[in-house]
Amino acid sequence: MPETTARAWRTVLARVESDLLDGVLGPGDRLPSERDLAADLGVGRSSVREALRVLEVMGLIRTATGSGPQAGAIVIAAPSGGMSTLLRLQVAAQGFPLADVVQTRLVLEDAVVARLSADPRRDLAGIRGILTAMDADDLTAPVFLALDAELHYALAEASGNTVIAAMMAGLRTAIESYVLEGSARIEDWDAMASRLRTEHHAIVDAVEAGGADAARALVHDHITGYYVAAGLVPGDH
Repeated sequence: MPETTARAWRTVLARVESDLLDGVLGPGDRLPSERDLAADLGVGRSSVREALRVLEVMGLIRTATGSGPQAGAIVIAAPSGGMSTLLRLQVAAQGFPLADVVQTRLVLEDAVVARLSADPRRDLAGIRGILTAMDADDLTAPVFLALDAELHYALAEASGNTVIAAMMAGLRTAIESYVLEGSARIEDWDAMASRLRTEHHAIVDAVEAGGADAARALVHDHITGYYVAAGLVPGDH
C-alpha cells in the first residue's frame, strides 16, 4: 500500500480514537457513514473501511452491512483503563531510536510470555480471536500489522502486569510505524505474512501449554527475525 494511503488510514483511526477518548462518541452512538468520514477527512473510502475493521477487532465498534437503523458502525464500548492508556500514550513514543524500541520490546515481551505461561488462570480467548482475524487472506499489510500490534498489546494486557501493558501501549505507534516502514522493503509480503501468522500461533500455543522457555525463545526470534528480514536492524542484532 502506498505510504500516502497508509497515512490516510491512520488519520481515520486517530480521528475515531480521539472522539472516543474525548467523549464525543460513546456506547450506542453511530459513527458517520463511510462516505461522510471520507469526505470530512479527505481520504478514500477504502481507508475508512480499513480503520473501522481494526476498531471492530479491538472491540470498540460493531459494523453491519445493509440499510436501516442497524446498518453502519455503532460504538459498543468506550475506551477506559488500559485501552484509554493505550490510546493516550501512543503520542509519547514518537521519535524513539529503532534499536531502543527493539531492545525494549525484547525485555517486555519476554516477561509477558513468561508470566502468562506460568499463570494457570490465563485467558487467551481474546488473543485467539485476534489470531483468527489475522488469518484472513485479504488483509492489506497496514491492517495486518495493526492487528499484529493489537495482538502483542493484548498479550501484555493478559499478563496482568499493568505497568508492562502501559509501556507496550506507549510504544504501540512507534512499533507500528517502524514495522510498516519495514514491510515496504520485503519483496514477498504474502510469504512474510504467512511466516508471521505461523510464529504468532506458535507463541500462543507455547504459552497455553505452559512452556515458558519455548515461548520466550519464540517471541525473541519473532521480533528480531522481522526487523532483520525487513532490513531495519543488522543480522547480528
